Amino acid sequence: MTVRLVYFMGPSGAGKDSLLDWLRAHLPAARALHWARRTISRVATPGAEAHESVSPEAFAALLRAQAFALHWQANGLGYGVRHAQLDPLAAGQWVLLNGSRAHLPAALVRFPHLLAVHISASPERLRERLLARGRETPDAVEDRVQRALQFRPPAGSASIELHNDGSLDDVGQRLLSALRQHPGWPG
Repeated sequence: MTVRLVYFMGPSGAGKDSLLDWLRAHLPAARALHWARRTISRVATPGAEAHESVSPEAFAALLRAQAFALHWQANGLGYGVRHAQLDPLAAGQWVLLNGSRAHLPAALVRFPHLLAVHISASPERLRERLLARGRETPDAVEDRVQRALQFRPPAGSASIELHNDGSLDDVGQRLLSALRQHPGWPG
């Protein structure tokens, strides 16, 4: 079966959002590609991910109404992907989704042929980036780094592993090359 759902994930500090922005800018305009928009229980901020912003209460109501094809909690926030965001799969399009490592097993139950793209970085680079943000204590940063080191994709899942320690352009080119290896990739 052709893989059509590309599920990006990675720890905080891996540069996942920067890499996904690079990919958006370097993919040709193809009708067969759809970037799934997430619903998140946080306020949208300029320059950050374009997502559907809802209050925690509204997110809980959407969850009760079964509005999401996929959903998870991370860092005190609710993340969801509405059913309509994955509808292009039925039309033969590729859907690119910014997912969660912790939610990958549940996503594989629903979409067993998804392509998991794990974006990480060396422990030193993760530590450096997280400490530079200044949002967490050094102990909390170290906990995040250790969790990142322990992650392993489920056995048998199709996956791409990228270490984002080099230049963004180099890592982006490696990602694009890896995606082009999959049968039917439109980009």
